[in-house]
Amino acid sequence: MASFVVMEPPVRDPAEKAVLVRDGFHFFGFLVPFVWFAFHRMWREAAIALVASMALSVAGAYAGLGGATAWLSLLVGIYVGLEGSALRIAALKRNDWNEWGVVEARNAADAEIRYLADRDVIAEAETPPRVMAPWSRPTPAVRHSGPALGLFGYPGAK
Repeated sequence: MASFVVMEPPVRDPAEKAVLVRDGFHFFGFLVPFVWFAFHRMWREAAIALVASMALSVAGAYAGLGGATAWLSLLVGIYVGLEGSALRIAALKRNDWNEWGVVEARNAADAEIRYLADRDVIAEAETPPRVMAPWSRPTPAVRHSGPALGLFGYPGAK
């Protein structure tokens, strides 16, 4: 299962515009870091990646490394592939987004469902309890099922 960091924007209803950032290696960020940054609207990081890649190529050509200059600029791609999610989270935090938490799921759609379900459970827990009539029975509390220290799986998961 993959881990997704949930980032909420500073708006009135953040659940509608929340962004789930997958924690892991980003292959497209590895192949073309500048384009990956631009796609995620991380302009500062895109400029830094472009300048760093060009500087490494120029330094390799100046040092007389020949064909190894392309391998030097590949270092930028490796860094973006490995640390792209952390850079994206940092860029969102700079824009006053809040880190809601981490959700584990198989894919982004499942992670979004888990996030919305957990958000609803937390919202219900924060509301004051209702005054009930003496003849009515309380409904059972919603039980959050998830792995405990990685020992148990999710319901329905094989």
